[in-house]
Amino acid sequence: MKKLLEVVVLCGAAIVFLATCARSQQIVSVVGTKPAAEPDKDSVSLPPLPPGKTTILGGEIRNFDPVRDQFSLRIYGQRPMKILFDERTQVYRDGVRIPVRDLGFEDHASVQTTLDGASVFAVSIHILAGSQEGECEGRVLKYDRNTGELTVASSMSPAPVKLLVQANASIERLGEPGFEASQSGLSDLVPGSLISVSFESAAAHRNVATQIKVLAVPGAAFVFSGNVTYLDMHTGIMVLVDPRDGKSYQIRFDSASLPMSESLRTQANVTVTAIYDGTRYEANAITMN
Repeated sequence: MKKLLEVVVLCGAAIVFLATCARSQQIVSVVGTKPAAEPDKDSVSLPPLPPGKTTILGGEIRNFDPVRDQFSLRIYGQRPMKILFDERTQVYRDGVRIPVRDLGFEDHASVQTTLDGASVFAVSIHILAGSQEGECEGRVLKYDRNTGELTVASSMSPAPVKLLVQANASIERLGEPGFEASQSGLSDLVPGSLISVSFESAAAHRNVATQIKVLAVPGAAFVFSGNVTYLDMHTGIMVLVDPRDGKSYQIRFDSASLPMSESLRTQANVTVTAIYDGTRYEANAITMN
């Protein structure tokens, strides 16, 4: 009987020991194994901004749509422009950064834009308490000396931009020394001229030009030097990047009258003398560097 009791006690002790060990292993397993961390939404990096040159447009923000991430920019004298935005867009109100979702209808805004494929994307938006300001670069379509109205075709706008040029507007040529040296004025605002305009809003939200920089006028000669980044021998078109200003220039050439053009290759370093005819640059001399 005594031996039987000892066996029962020993068995009970063994059962308690095994249960304790099993529980200990379970605790170690739970404590020592960390669950897989969920991805941090804030750590997901946004894609880089679209590359390319930016343009500043001034106008009124309308039809703000936070679901589709788009709004319309109403610019005086032209159709509203649809502009896309997302969390990369920086928004400021009177110089203070605000969340992009705090945007709404705004009477005065300056929007820095760039092309994202075929769409216009807002890089930054400045909400202005006072008058609106902006910049526009493009080709002169028409200038009316009687009314002072200047109409410009810009790649950043689906419709021509209309500006009022007052008598005190600053007009100057910008570019090569020989081109800059020539006197500039209202006579440079002829159809085909390439210009860059800074403007601000006046009465009735009319855009008034404050400074006009003339980049080219029909008949002016230019000398470009740099690497060929695009070449189409069939159509006689090359694109050259001039390192002096970092800009790309599309230049047409006639291989029949310019035998040297047969040696052109992409990435070739060349010097091209060209005449601007009001729509494009036409090469009259090509030199391989």
